Amino acid sequence: MRVFLNRLRRRLVRLLGFRMLFGEAGAPYSRIAPSTCIEGEAGLQLADHVFIGQFNFIDAGAGLVIEEGVQITNFCSIVTHSTHDALRINGRLGALRGGELAGYRKGAIRLGAYSFVGPHSLIEPGSSLGKGAILCAYSQLRGVAPDFAIMAGQPARQVGDTRERDAALMAKHPELREAYAAWSGVSL
Repeated sequence: MRVFLNRLRRRLVRLLGFRMLFGEAGAPYSRIAPSTCIEGEAGLQLADHVFIGQFNFIDAGAGLVIEEGVQITNFCSIVTHSTHDALRINGRLGALRGGELAGYRKGAIRLGAYSFVGPHSLIEPGSSLGKGAILCAYSQLRGVAPDFAIMAGQPARQVGDTRERDAALMAKHPELREAYAAWSGVSL
């Protein structure tokens, strides 16, 4: 019932303005912007302390796990299925055949704990963004990004490691080492 009410609330707020809202089913500290479109919500596993910004398209139909602390900025697309190849190769037969077409891509997606998805990014079916990883703005994730990777480009390639950046921050804020180690399993 609460999920239905949250969906209704997001739709109402879309009509009234684009204010950030707190609280989803099982995730009271998560925030999802009312302008974000979530399709296939039954396939979404949403942890707490998640932020999903404005004007995103999120397809959870084939399964989408968003772990604790994930941030998805604005204007991102996360798709668990795609017909971009199937439409071309099947042509008009696609409409006549029905069912799953040759070339149709479908796969669950996982966004690891405390990962970050930059604006205007695309995450393709079957992809995984490791914990503590960053997907830079305008990047296209296809496949697996390791834990703590900094990924950039189209398709995204690893260009760095967040632990290097985190070590510099831990040097300035040693009081946060325990909290960092608790989710990351890394002692800096």
